[in-house]
Parts: sequence; structure tokens; C-alpha cells
Amino acid sequence: MHMVCFTYISNTTYFSSSFIFIKSNWKISSHLPFTTTTTIPMVFSRRRHHLFSRGRWLIPAITVASIFLLLFVFLSILVPSPNANRPDSLGENDADNAIEDYELPIEDKEGVNKRDIWSSRNSNLFYGCSNASKKFQKAENITQPNRYLLIVTTGGLNQQRTGITDAVVAARILNATLVVPKLDKSSFWKDSSVFSDIFDVDWFIKYLAKDVSVIKELPLKKGQVWVPSRMQVPRKCSDRCYISRVLPALNKKHAVQIIKFDYRLANRLPTDLQKLRCRVNYHALEFADPIRRLGEKLVQRIRTRSKHFIALHLRFEPDMLAFSGCYYGGGDKERAELGRIRKKWKTLRASNPDKARRNGRCPLTPEEVGLMLRSLGYDKSVHIYVASGNIYGGNQTLAPLKALFPNFYTKDTLASKDELAPFSAFSSRLAALDFIVCDESDVFVANNHGNMVKILAGRRRYFGHKPTIRPNARKLFRLFLNRNYMTEKEFVDRVNKCQAGFLGEPKEIGPTWGVFHENPSPCICENRNSSTREEIPHSMTRLTNTHYDTETPEDPEVDVLLSD
Repeated sequence: MHMVCFTYISNTTYFSSSFIFIKSNWKISSHLPFTTTTTIPMVFSRRRHHLFSRGRWLIPAITVASIFLLLFVFLSILVPSPNANRPDSLGENDADNAIEDYELPIEDKEGVNKRDIWSSRNSNLFYGCSNASKKFQKAENITQPNRYLLIVTTGGLNQQRTGITDAVVAARILNATLVVPKLDKSSFWKDSSVFSDIFDVDWFIKYLAKDVSVIKELPLKKGQVWVPSRMQVPRKCSDRCYISRVLPALNKKHAVQIIKFDYRLANRLPTDLQKLRCRVNYHALEFADPIRRLGEKLVQRIRTRSKHFIALHLRFEPDMLAFSGCYYGGGDKERAELGRIRKKWKTLRASNPDKARRNGRCPLTPEEVGLMLRSLGYDKSVHIYVASGNIYGGNQTLAPLKALFPNFYTKDTLASKDELAPFSAFSSRLAALDFIVCDESDVFVANNHGNMVKILAGRRRYFGHKPTIRPNARKLFRLFLNRNYMTEKEFVDRVNKCQAGFLGEPKEIGPTWGVFHENPSPCICENRNSSTREEIPHSMTRLTNTHYDTETPEDPEVDVLLSD
């Protein structure tokens, strides 16, 4: 009897269930005392012992589950909603609170910095090599008398630069004398500059003397102004195309002017002609002294403050955003503003912002570029130069990038108004200043696929493979979309994985990098023995060094936009 009472007190929970079990199976009255019969207590004791053995594990399980439930409730109260920090739109964020200071975890910084963020791996094994072969005859031996080629470029500075380079090669193919090219004055850019305002014309003629005969003006014909015959050639015209289409006209008229000279030479040519392209682009085309001097001053002013710096071609102007057909969360105001600008391009189809973003055809926002760079190991102390026109959204749009990189410069902050005054009315001359700073930067970051990016990417490959970072916009889009749903460490790791192959390493080739000016592979040589690396051998040199569209645009209006 004492033993039964002890069990009852210790296992109250199981007593009730045991009692019900007996009641249902043995038909015992609920008021029957346990002492009225000898068989009932025995059965009850066995059943109670059996259920106690099975149920003794239930109490710890319930206890653990309760602890986890309480912990979940506690964390739910402390942790904010994933959308709490997501900005509503591009133009609606408070500039002062645009972004919290983004610091990489220590372990991430150590992992990212396993690579040298200021140089390309094995870059010392590659060098520019554009000298002509022994079979490439001198200009004086092949240039035909009374055969003159003139061209008129189109677009902005860098599209014109491409046209000038190709014009020299076209003259060589035709064994003609090249008249200094005329620059576009009537397109989108409305720049009245002539060749000598932007480039050193005397150096251009002197440097190319052995390759192509170049003169400043078409000579008089019988004492009168010689009006050349005008014609056009197809885009991507090969050397045989020039011989079959242009040479007959030259032989007949003796002076031919090719108009709208943009992308009028094939991407693939014989090696000696490709090397001539490199000699023109990387050696013969030097900026005029006023541009060069101020550009060097801008670089020196950054160098006095920092050993290394990044140059970013942001390309976040209203015209670029309108052309891309992208949407950045600015509501009806943004749609109306960019929609009005987009109507200028009559050949553009209706935009699909979501599709464009998914396909990587939208420029990253300034904040996204900043987050990408911080994830790649560039910390808050890094100095950054931004080459850009008027940013859509102004200072409010730039605020997150400035918060990430407070050492922030533009040509307007580095130069005085008086210094910029001679250039301010000429878009190509202002673009030339940006070009110089971007070319001299330790790391160049491109946020678009325009001509400036292509020219600079090729130039930086040629002169020592200085890093050129292109955002892998297609993959980064999904990453930024889900950024608030992952830890900082996970975000950093994923950014680095996305950017593998987009950091400007030697032999790094992507689907959009087949254009010769972007990837001048015939002009880049490899020396596996870095201790005996050859210098770029040229008889004349005047170096003053102190992220996707797979086809060349076929629409002239598109060319103008991308010509930067």
C-alpha cells in the first residue's frame, strides 16, 4: 500500500491515463477504491510501470522543444524584417542615411586580399609588341602619287579615335596619302573642335611617316580648291573590300572622301595591319599639349594624396539610362523623364526593364558599384576618381558611393573653374581629361560597354595589363536583389565568385571582348621568363606616364550614345 502511494505521487500524469485505461478495458467504476480487490492493483501497477518506461523520454523532448520555441520568439523580436533596409526607389532615399558604413568582416578581408588588388597576376610576363615585320615596306616605297584619302569621323571622342586609327590602316591598304581626318561637328555632341584641338597633329604625322604618308590639307588642283569625290563603304569592310570598292574610285578621281567613317574596317586583318592599328592608337595619337598638361595635373593631385587610386567610368547619365530602358525605382517621375529622352531614338523598341536587368544590360547604380568594390577588397581609405557627366539624381544618387569611398574626386573637384574654362564648352576635350586620368589609374572600373571602355581596356592590356574591372551585371543583379537575405560574409563571397573572370587578368576573354580595339591580342606578346622581359621596342616614343553587347552596334544613333 505504501509503495502504491509513492508511485502515484511521483507520476501523477501517468496515473490518470492508467486509470482511464483500466476503466475502459476492465469496466471498473470510477469510484471504486484500489483496495476493494486484489487483481486490479496488480494490473494497474503493471500498466503504470509500462507507460512510465515509454513516457520517460517525453519530458526531455518537450523541454528541448520548448527552449527552441522560446529562442525563436526571442530572435524574431530582435531581428528586423529583411525588407527594413531596402530602399524604395533611386531618388527617394535620404542622402544622409543612404547607406550604413559597409565594413567587411576581418576574415573576409583576409580572404579577398590573397590577391594583389592593385595589379594583375603574371602581368609582368606580357608586354606590348607592335613593331612592323621586316616584310612591311616603308611608306615612301609604296605610296602612289596623286592618290589621296580623306575621312570624316562620327560620334564622340573615342568613336572618333577608332575612326582615325582605322583610317590610317585604310590608307595603307590603298597605298594612298591620308589627309588629317575631319572630326564630327554635327552629331549629338555638338563639338566644334578640329583634329589639332584634341590631338598633337605634328607628332601624329611624324610618328607615322614610315608607315603612311599623312598631310594636313588636300593640295590645290590646278590652283583651285580640290573637291574630293564622296562615298561610303560598308561596315566592317575588309582589306579586299577596300581594294575592290575604293581603289577604282581613287584611280579615277585621285581624291576620295569616305563619310560616316565609323566601324568601317573589319575586326580581323593581316597581322601587320593589326600591329599598325596599335602603333596608331597607342603611340601616334597623343593629346594636344593643353589637354595633356591639365590631365597630368589631375593625376598628380590624386597621387600626392594616395599611392594608388581607382578610376570609375560610371556612365549613369540620363541619356544612358533612357537608352538602356532600365528602371531604378523612381516611380512615375523617373518613367516620364527617361521616357521623354528615350523617344530621341526612333529605332528603339519598347523597353522591358525587368528583362534588361536580368540580362545584365543595365548599368549598376553608384551604390551597387561601391558595394562590389568593397567586396573585392577596396576599403574605405581607397581614393576614387569618377569620370562621368551629369549623374541622374545628382548628389542624392552619388551619396551612397561617397559614403563607401569618402576620398571621392572628379575633374571638377580637382581643377579650378579657371583651369577648366578653356575646355568646358567642348565635350570631346572634357572627355579627353577623363581619358587621361582613367588611363593612368591603378585600377579602372567600367560600368558600361561604350567606346571609351573598349579603347581603355585595350590600351591597359597593351601597357602592362593594368587591371580593368567589369561588373558581371547579369549575375550581380540577382545578388543585389537578395542582398538583405544573406550575411555580409556570404555576400562578399558571392560577389568574388561572380567577378571571377571580370578582373582584367591576362588572357581573360569574355563573349563581348572580341573587338580588336578592346582586345588587341596580335599586339601583346608573352615572355615566360620575366627576368628577361623585353621592353616595348620603338624607334620613337613619347610616353608621358607619371561587367554585354556582343556585336558592334549597327544603328548610327546607338553609336553616338556609346561613343562617349
